[in-house]
Amino acid sequence: MVNKQGLWFLTLLSLVLVLTVYYITMPGELLLTNNQNYTDKISREELETKESMEITESDLLASLRVEADDKMMTTLKDLEMVLTDLEATIEEKNNAYEQIKYLNILRGTEEKLEAKVKQAIKKDVFVKMDHDQIKIVVASKDHSYRIANDIMRSIQEEFNHKMYISVKFQV
Repeated sequence: MVNKQGLWFLTLLSLVLVLTVYYITMPGELLLTNNQNYTDKISREELETKESMEITESDLLASLRVEADDKMMTTLKDLEMVLTDLEATIEEKNNAYEQIKYLNILRGTEEKLEAKVKQAIKKDVFVKMDHDQIKIVVASKDHSYRIANDIMRSIQEEFNHKMYISVKFQV
């Protein structure tokens, strides 16, 4: 025979689970407002204009930044898992810690180089470093060899050893 407390517990637990799943799968617009007619106010014309939007310069660089940040965060989470693993050796933990330090330094260097290039050419840029290779994406319609050369020289001034620098202009 099932006791009453167990039955009530299972009933309430299932209700909480159903509400949680409903809340997670609910569209984001409904969370922004309490008005049920909010979605009715959006006309078909507005939806069509949203679909036909073009990618702008800042969207391209933003997507590159998001992709790089996602990759960095995934790597950092993996390294943190090694640090917190009870069965990992001291050497593995030390290597993970050193890689985390290196990634943080790398991120700081990328941000510093971005600020330097932005200040020099007055355009939005994205900088990605990978050991001795530096990739720079400039959001500009003007493809100028002089600007690319100036960027490469100013970046190389920051380092004591030879860096392989590539500059790409994208709209």
